[in-house]
Amino acid sequence: MVARVITLAFEGVETRRVDVEVQLLSSQQPHFAIVGLPDKAVAESRERVRGAFAGIGLAFPPQRIIANLAPGDLPKEGSHFDLPIALALLAAMDIVPRDALMEWAAVGELGLDGQINAVGGALPAAVAAAAMGLGLICPEPNGPEAAWAGQSPVLAPRSLIGLINHFKSSQRLSTPAPGAVRTGARTTDLRDVRGQESAKRAVEVAAAGGHNLLLIGPPGSGKSMLAERLPGLLPPLTPPELLETSMIWSVAGLIERGALTDERPFRTPHHSASMAALTGGGLRARPGEASLAHNGVLFLDELPEYSPQALDSLRQPLETGEIVVARANAHVRYPSRFQLIAAMNPCRCGYGGLGKGACGKAPRCQRDYQNRISGPLFDRMDLIVDTPPVTAADLALPPAPEGSEQVAARVAHARAVQAERGAAMGLAAHQCLNARLSGAALDAIAAPDERGRALLISATEAGQLSARGWARTLRLSRTIADLEGSETILRRHIAEALSWRRVGPGEGSHPHGGEGTNTSRGTALGVPNF
Repeated sequence: MVARVITLAFEGVETRRVDVEVQLLSSQQPHFAIVGLPDKAVAESRERVRGAFAGIGLAFPPQRIIANLAPGDLPKEGSHFDLPIALALLAAMDIVPRDALMEWAAVGELGLDGQINAVGGALPAAVAAAAMGLGLICPEPNGPEAAWAGQSPVLAPRSLIGLINHFKSSQRLSTPAPGAVRTGARTTDLRDVRGQESAKRAVEVAAAGGHNLLLIGPPGSGKSMLAERLPGLLPPLTPPELLETSMIWSVAGLIERGALTDERPFRTPHHSASMAALTGGGLRARPGEASLAHNGVLFLDELPEYSPQALDSLRQPLETGEIVVARANAHVRYPSRFQLIAAMNPCRCGYGGLGKGACGKAPRCQRDYQNRISGPLFDRMDLIVDTPPVTAADLALPPAPEGSEQVAARVAHARAVQAERGAAMGLAAHQCLNARLSGAALDAIAAPDERGRALLISATEAGQLSARGWARTLRLSRTIADLEGSETILRRHIAEALSWRRVGPGEGSHPHGGEGTNTSRGTALGVPNF
């Protein structure tokens, strides 16, 4: 007689149903075999299950035990198969009623003392179980996280013996409550940044439309400070965004005691990060920093210090909003709609060819340093902004009267306008942001007036914009118009958008013109500063 328990295999944030079948064969020598393409962690479940049984005082049956993980051609990875294997074995031994287990899916890792240890992926597992009309059995630490699915019952036992007693009706396990929702508290303020008014404006525009931003300047000019204050300008995650983001963090095992946060992710990987660390991969294809920044910000400081292969691996997700980790036996997809913020010095020496501490090897040092970043990646930056050295006069000024609270209010209003406009056109919620407009929606929403179109055509004919640059300029000008409260994109909006788009390798040369000049906003493309 075969005992069966349902569990799940993870493919990114998606799940696949797996049936754990256990059969006892009395005519064979005692042995415990697991079949169905298990990885090393699943194969080791034999010893963890054996130890957990001994820990609660249960003897293994002196028979041949076969645990089949069906479908057999689907790779099984992770220690969360321990609990369903143990439950199926308990049912085969008639310790737990078999019919009771048919209403549940189970995930969990077993300790040698019979405790059920936390695993990653409880939230997507609960959502998948609810879609199948089942409840979920998960470890006690994962209970508040799984309870967020809210559509099916959840059991969160602390130990295997507690779960056995529950099914034998000698003890009842209570349903866990969802964990807390933490509201992000603003701990930094734009008032902290002295000077850099042009860069502050760029940060506001980037936050309002979800645009990519590159800050270029010498050490100590405030690049990192500006980037760290951008998340404080963004509105909190909406409920659908919160679920999407939490599913990724759950698979990565980063949710503690079911506590979610409506603060947008802000990920800052070190420049030594590998391509797999940024985009995902490894033995079990874990989500990378780009996916952990989904619906938030990915900040890359010291941009040229990252390996060229790692940086170029971000080009596709910047366009498609997802990452596909391709393997011989599977393709794992992770969402990765993030806003890229980057900072860099103009050259390896730090100061470029102008001002105090100027590089003696300019302009060659600048060209070599900036050539570490490919032209196509430069072309995906919507705003490229200089942050000149902060002067003593800037430092002596009192804090600016306008801080993050006032700027965040304008950003929230601009994003509300975008959401309302996109909803009226039937766009999905994630497509409403100006930075993600494309196709017919871009043509309808970001059409400039005649004078603005003439200026855009002139810049393109001069070889200063690629086809991608044309579209990104339109998106950027739409955001500038939204911040101003203008329904029409005017010439001054196009002019400001062009002034932020510096001529990069994909459009003719590097952002500093290739000759060590330090072009400022408003003159980079020969466009008047409005």
